[in-house]
Amino acid sequence: MAGSKGSKYYNVFLKHKIWLENKDGQDIVGDGKFELLQHIDELGSLAAAAEKLKISYRKAWGCLREIEQRLGFAIVTKQRGGKEGGKTMLNEEGKKLIAAYKLFLAEIELLMHDSARKFWHSINE
Repeated sequence: MAGSKGSKYYNVFLKHKIWLENKDGQDIVGDGKFELLQHIDELGSLAAAAEKLKISYRKAWGCLREIEQRLGFAIVTKQRGGKEGGKTMLNEEGKKLIAAYKLFLAEIELLMHDSARKFWHSINE
């Protein structure tokens, strides 16, 4: 969100970032990893999710491993390849995590919109 047209803050933007981190301050899930988890859920494949995000399978696998390591529990189930190919699917914990995170982000966006409006109004009076 930017300042209103004609104000001296017109080219200044108010931004925010949200992420989960563990007690050691290590990030667990932010925008990129959340998007990876959503695509895994949608496509049922880590390889397909990586392709959709235009990242290597190795990077996607590393991100997923890092998420689980930092959480301390698994959020996906894996089935090795075969005739049909392998599958990677979010387990119940993974599905709950992305559903709650998605809802939280939507609520934060609403709050930010209202707060940003108040912010810009207060400095443009």
